Amino acid sequence: METGEPEVLVIGAAIIDVLVRPADEAVFHTGSYPAEDIRMSVGADALNEATVLARLGKKVGLVTVIGNDQAGDGILRHCRREGILLGDDCVREGMVTGINVVLVGKDANRSFLTNARGSLRKLSLSDIRMPFPESVKIICFASIFVFPKIGADELLHIFAQAKRQNKIVCADMTKRKNGETLKDMAEAFSYIDYLLPNHEEAMLLTGKDTAFEAARAILETGVKNVVIKCGKKGALVMNQKEAYMVPGKKEVSCVDTTGAGDSFAAGFIFALSKGGTLKECAEYGNECGARAVAVAGATEWL
Repeated sequence: METGEPEVLVIGAAIIDVLVRPADEAVFHTGSYPAEDIRMSVGADALNEATVLARLGKKVGLVTVIGNDQAGDGILRHCRREGILLGDDCVREGMVTGINVVLVGKDANRSFLTNARGSLRKLSLSDIRMPFPESVKIICFASIFVFPKIGADELLHIFAQAKRQNKIVCADMTKRKNGETLKDMAEAFSYIDYLLPNHEEAMLLTGKDTAFEAARAILETGVKNVVIKCGKKGALVMNQKEAYMVPGKKEVSCVDTTGAGDSFAAGFIFALSKGGTLKECAEYGNECGARAVAVAGATEWL
């Protein structure tokens, strides 16, 4: 890790996003299409979360891997500018930094073109230095199911080490990739203090029909608190003592949903680091997510 003492450590992917808005399939018939906005920015769950946390004033470290190429240089410059601390060995020769083309439809929903051979999914257990820095109070793994080389056993190793060092463990997730079940993930999940999936991801993993049922099933693995992101409806919060909805912000103009979940997670973690209650953390997460969807790009709102 570069010089500094991070309070929050985010583990996950860092890439470049090329956002096209609005994207229309007409381009395949006409040969060209006049998009309203095309822009390039940094992206991926972990870098988005780290960027928001840094802009909110937290000292944040990022564990990721990128290539020694133009896209990787852009990520390095971004992190230096934002004060995000990177591992001194995160740049890998022969690796291609991931680039996603994000096609934002007129309804603000997204479709992705991804580079299957890029760095997006290359992180492995050996890239994560343990034990973790003493200064770190909160560790966030963003996101479960992104990395083929980090499955349930590797997550168990990471989370167990974090708890041995008395860290708060947060984790986000994407849709499962290989039919993983809640039973497969249960032992690793038992070390998580705050799990932050969205409703679709949670129901797919658990096989349940509602976010409420999914949260209850996840709690049975030993997760201390489940916070399910439910879009404009807000967030469902559940632990062994209570369950309630934290309503989303009203009258939000949705332009682009890119990074909304990452902004929610970063806002939640920021409030948590400031000693907020569970409800206050979810409320601030909702606020950050709402502000994120009001502008194009994942972190441009801040």
